[in-house]
Amino acid sequence: MPLLGIENFIRSRSETGQQWAAFFIAAPALFTPFVAGVFTVALFQGAYITEIVRAGIQAIEKGQWEASASLGMTWWQQMRFIILPQAARQVLPPLANEFINTIKYSSIVSIISIQELTFQGLQVISSTQRTIEVWLTVSLMYLLLCFTVSLLARRLEVFLAVRLI
Repeated sequence: MPLLGIENFIRSRSETGQQWAAFFIAAPALFTPFVAGVFTVALFQGAYITEIVRAGIQAIEKGQWEASASLGMTWWQQMRFIILPQAARQVLPPLANEFINTIKYSSIVSIISIQELTFQGLQVISSTQRTIEVWLTVSLMYLLLCFTVSLLARRLEVFLAVRLI
């Protein structure tokens, strides 16, 4: 991370810029660990998401490719109008699962002192000694986040099923 010059970039910002970065991302002291955590989760989940999309595209029958090519479509037109709309319906459920996993895996970054939900829960437990109440609250918050993503994915599935029939 020092090679990327993240700390120097943040320190070179005006006071207002640093306040905005602290509000939206992390405190300047935690900005480098935050970026490291984001890169780690992005690379980890990006590999899975890439494979899901690749498998969805490869699942489209060869006849669809041939039919669109026989219509004189370029590769980009084939992808845009024929292949990706069909692949989107197939990859949506596993992609939704991976987005939910991303929410759950975000707790891993607490190891490098990123103050995410699990880390904050541990801080509250250490100060209040209310273990069960805190973990129930953290669990409900994760449930709410994951359930919301699940509902949005289901609505998108229904929308695509109706639109592409």
